[in-house]
Amino acid sequence: MTWWRSGSIYEVYPRSFQDSDGDGIGDLRGIARRLPYLRDLGVDAVWLTPIYPSPQRDFGYDITDHCDVDPQYGTLADLDALIEAAHGNGLKLILDYVPNHTSDLHPWFTEHPDWYLWHEGGPPNNWIAVFGGPAWEQVGDRSYYHAYLPEQPDLDWRNPAVREAMYAVLRFWSARGVDGFRVDAMRQLLKDPRLRDNPPNPDYEPGMPEYDSLIPLHTTDLDEVQDIVAEMRAVIGDDRLMIAEVYAEIERLVRYYGVDGRGAHLPFNFHLLSTSWEAEAIGALVERYEAALPEGAWPNWVLGNHDRPRIASRVGPAQARVAAMLLLTLRGTPTLYYGDEIGMTDVPVQRYDFRDGARTPMQWDARGGFTSGEPWLPYGDLEINAEDSSLLPLYKRLLRLRREFSEEGYRPMHAADGVLAYARGDRIAVALNLTGEPRPLPVEGELALSTHLDGGGRGLRADEGVVLRI
Repeated sequence: MTWWRSGSIYEVYPRSFQDSDGDGIGDLRGIARRLPYLRDLGVDAVWLTPIYPSPQRDFGYDITDHCDVDPQYGTLADLDALIEAAHGNGLKLILDYVPNHTSDLHPWFTEHPDWYLWHEGGPPNNWIAVFGGPAWEQVGDRSYYHAYLPEQPDLDWRNPAVREAMYAVLRFWSARGVDGFRVDAMRQLLKDPRLRDNPPNPDYEPGMPEYDSLIPLHTTDLDEVQDIVAEMRAVIGDDRLMIAEVYAEIERLVRYYGVDGRGAHLPFNFHLLSTSWEAEAIGALVERYEAALPEGAWPNWVLGNHDRPRIASRVGPAQARVAAMLLLTLRGTPTLYYGDEIGMTDVPVQRYDFRDGARTPMQWDARGGFTSGEPWLPYGDLEINAEDSSLLPLYKRLLRLRREFSEEGYRPMHAADGVLAYARGDRIAVALNLTGEPRPLPVEGELALSTHLDGGGRGLRADEGVVLRI
């Protein structure tokens, strides 16, 4: 049994987790200081979003050196110390790996222009960047492709030199003792060599993001990407975890598991982020996903991350407790987003990045506790904090309890009238009331845990979930 099958992953956004020097920006020493908190929470691994040198146009996803640490976060020695401290606390450490693009200030962009995607002349097609606008930036008499910001040119993964340079990055960090990699933008690595136009999206409606006006048929999820997935897995090996960021329909997503252990261990499953918060919809999603998994593949679930609004903002504070029980009782590896375990909500922030509202500083106590200085983003409601959270004890108990059945199978039991119920193996059942009204309990058993953290009753109270021994 591998650790990640029974374990859980906790995403840390380093800028916002803990500041150790008072400059208002979180750093590696701050993360190290909070490792006992994560150990006591009960998670098994810490995933850090990028900590590499960067001009921070996309807050670290625009990298200028893949094998160093940005001074605002610390030094290589600080990262080595963090890895050692994590292991000393019984935690794994996972780094974000960004293979699709670099910063335009990366030395490679000047020294190895052939490592990037160029076209002679102006934009050759209608491709749109994920953040909107044309995906081609003209420089003189030619243009380069960028899936994201113009300051993030895409690497040409059809060039063997690019592959070897990026695989060398994996070997560098593996040698320093990291326990795995979350691979950013996995499905974008190859683009159509014929540069054909993307077709229009017939489901596009005014008000939707510009990117959605086209179907990214020739810019994402090409069949050939699976060859790179297999190569990357071979470099990472079996002793380290490979997570792939893939936004795709379930039937396309599960291909990233590869064949015969040649793919990612966990292609991130983001579908709970966009599925309607209704029992029938969630039940159907879980069954569809379970049915699509290749033989031997292990599922995973995500309810929050640095790119999406927080759980408590999406479903409300009361249902956030039910969401916690859902995430931590489904079959598969759960990934938690920092602050969700205390019920943090999105904070209105007027900045460059539209995602900043879900990236505000961790609220450790009633004064904030993130920094002794001015935080880089404002705090939210400080009545929500780790010292006084009523949600945090629920997460701790769920994380302990799930170890009893983490390897057990999934069996649907009920999905109607706002209640979702399922069994985990032969001994555990879960029933979740996704409404604000009382509902009958569709399964019998001995109460092991209620989201209300009290004795519970014969039915489901409003916004209540229960774990039962059957």
